[in-house]
Amino acid sequence: MKTSHIVAILVIAAAIAIIIATAGDASTYVNFDQAYQIASTGNTTGIHVVGSLKKDAQGNVEGLEKSDDRLSFSFVLVDDQQKEQKVIYNEPMPPDFLRSEKVVVIGSYQGENFVALKILLKCPSKYQDTKLKAGV
Repeated sequence: MKTSHIVAILVIAAAIAIIIATAGDASTYVNFDQAYQIASTGNTTGIHVVGSLKKDAQGNVEGLEKSDDRLSFSFVLVDDQQKEQKVIYNEPMPPDFLRSEKVVVIGSYQGENFVALKILLKCPSKYQDTKLKAGV
């Protein structure tokens, strides 16, 4: 075999190894009931749950509890099945958290609470069309 063939085979093998490694880390969105079932089997990998913040009639977020040192907080997330769940996040509150349209929490159950390791936000202001008025 030529050296170029060996190099090509090694590159292809490395690409396949990378694809397999990242595919094993991929996760789909689940609701809180499914996340609890996954956690009850002993699976401690990061579970993705998508939902929205619980809000009152005036649009104020309900169930938000900040720690005294503001280095952690908890909140109530409502999943797509309308199940409410307390989520604990051991990091400071992300900017624009209260204005989020949708929230994705990545973590797992610890007891009766869902403990998030990461929080991803979808803020409506970032995705709305802006209209420009040009003066003629």
